Amino acid sequence: MEETSLEKAKRIHEKVITIDTHDDINIANFTDSINYTQRLETQINLPKMQEGGLDVAWLIVYTGQDSLTSEGYAKGAANAMAKFKAIRQLCEEFAPDKINLALNSDDVRKIVGDGKKVAMIGVENAYPMGEDLTNFQKYYDLGARYISLAHNGHSQFSDSNTGEKDSIWLHNGLSDLGKKAIIEMNRLGMMIDVSHPSKEAMKQIIALTKTPIIASHSSARALCDHSRNLDDEQLLWIKENGGVVQTVAFSSYLNTEKHEKRNDYMKTTYQQVADSLDIEWHDRSQFSSLTDNQKEAFIKNYSKILELAEEQAKNKKNAPEAVNVFDFVNHIDYMVKLIGIDHVGISSDFDGGGGIEGWSDASETFNVTLELVKRGYTEEEIAQLWGGNLLRVLDEVQGYAKTQKES
Repeated sequence: MEETSLEKAKRIHEKVITIDTHDDINIANFTDSINYTQRLETQINLPKMQEGGLDVAWLIVYTGQDSLTSEGYAKGAANAMAKFKAIRQLCEEFAPDKINLALNSDDVRKIVGDGKKVAMIGVENAYPMGEDLTNFQKYYDLGARYISLAHNGHSQFSDSNTGEKDSIWLHNGLSDLGKKAIIEMNRLGMMIDVSHPSKEAMKQIIALTKTPIIASHSSARALCDHSRNLDDEQLLWIKENGGVVQTVAFSSYLNTEKHEKRNDYMKTTYQQVADSLDIEWHDRSQFSSLTDNQKEAFIKNYSKILELAEEQAKNKKNAPEAVNVFDFVNHIDYMVKLIGIDHVGISSDFDGGGGIEGWSDASETFNVTLELVKRGYTEEEIAQLWGGNLLRVLDEVQGYAKTQKES
């Protein structure tokens, strides 16, 4: 008897290695008493990864953009070091029997084969490195395997996509320091992430790099006109470069119209839930203007408020439809058709604003595989999308570095 889509999806999901390339962290959840061994309210943690069959989480050393001064760099460096320490403690002290840090594709396969979950480290914003290029080696030695040269706001290395808003640019792409950073990342075997830098910066990165690049969490601009998404020209550049675009499950990057209708409706619900719990609440758009204490409280309570509000909305008939897994896979479909199955992957941006209906946290990861099966993707293609393409790029990047050391 022919297997059903559900049976096929379950079989494939258990077999392939599932990799999510972007999961933010809060160091408050990396202590000996509160950590990812517990089913916390975070979207990503070990119990939820287990429930959803998510094998690999790229945990992110994220630093928000601040002033290009020695004081700003020092503050950023302290933030980055605290996050590196947190990730390594999870893997080495708190839960070495459950999750290990991987540094290459062989590590990933071995750890998964041992029945454990895998952590990998990505750096979102090179800002905390200051103007010292030796920090790339330092971050590599700490386990980082991809770095984005900018985030929201222009860094000392690169312009950000946010420059589109006012057409004010700092470097017109990469700075001289940024160009040197590309060469250094190639030398080390570090993947270059282009999800946040500007289009011109991306163009210059591709011209300079000797290895394939990644967009760790971006979707298709043709389907959703947001500056964080990649237009067709950029997608074709990535194909030509041999890189991979990790489609991101971020509501406002997938379907603006649906997102805005739902978001406008949900704002009231979020506030009501926060008020009922006596929690101060802010819209995400206000985040950069908050004090450090307000930011910390917002991050701490964000997932809880969203989860409770979504539960309330399920019982309201007039609630607009949320952006969902169907919308997410539409972007995968579009990019696969445009640039080919070899250049597309999957990411969530969990605990950094990501999450959609059907894949609201790691426990629902299977739903993505199910939708891919319904769309007609084969087991081999699903394996590529879920991590095979990303590991192929990592292998090529590290392989290049090895040849340079040997020559």
